[in-house]
Amino acid sequence: MADPLHQFVVTPIIPIEIGGIDLSFTNSSLWMVIGAVLSTVFLTMSMKRKSLVPSRAQAMAEMMYEFIAGMVRENIGTAGRQYFPLIFTLFMVVLMGNLLGLVPYSFTYTSHLIVTAALALVIFFTVLVLGVARHGMHFFSLFVPPGVPVWLFPLIIPIELISFLIRPVTLSVRLFANMMAGHLMLKVFAGFSVAMFAALGAKGLVPGLLPLAFNTILTAFELMIALIHAYVFTVLSCIYLKDTVDLHH
Repeated sequence: MADPLHQFVVTPIIPIEIGGIDLSFTNSSLWMVIGAVLSTVFLTMSMKRKSLVPSRAQAMAEMMYEFIAGMVRENIGTAGRQYFPLIFTLFMVVLMGNLLGLVPYSFTYTSHLIVTAALALVIFFTVLVLGVARHGMHFFSLFVPPGVPVWLFPLIIPIELISFLIRPVTLSVRLFANMMAGHLMLKVFAGFSVAMFAALGAKGLVPGLLPLAFNTILTAFELMIALIHAYVFTVLSCIYLKDTVDLHH
């Protein structure tokens, strides 16, 4: 059976080393570029005609636009419109990474913690920098919920601080862990089918179809997970960005 972890190995395509630092263009980089190109081409071409009666592609692009606009409006408020380009871009990056990973022989870049952590840190530092820039030192009142008595400050402030600092960890680990676990299951059950066919020959046809059928169901389930976690990552980012607009909510 093929190693199910092999699909997560980052391999260089164009080796590049500058000053002892490995800056190689890898399979992960390639699929990030493919995701960026596909999403850009799709959104550009689908909105090119801007028909009054939209085509299927235009309708899909408009639905995605309205979906993200509604998410920003509901979780940040009208002041959150300024974050729409960031949130929409973030959604497309995560969505394309999740969906492209379901294509055979592709690479799921969202199954790597370094990628999801980088995306989470962008949100974390955006909240921190813009929060301090807009609210000054008052931003740190975020760690003191309103109505809390002073004598509870030594207990509440460390809890709120840890909760704030752990945001990029939970945001990144949730996405990476779910993508990795799902693809591991797909690979393992696919390996069972191949192993049964190889070991039993013609007799392995029926036993081999069972894990194959289960793998088909898992693929559909993984497609749903890919969509859900793109949504979860984005909506949590909106909730965190609300701190730059409204400190206590």
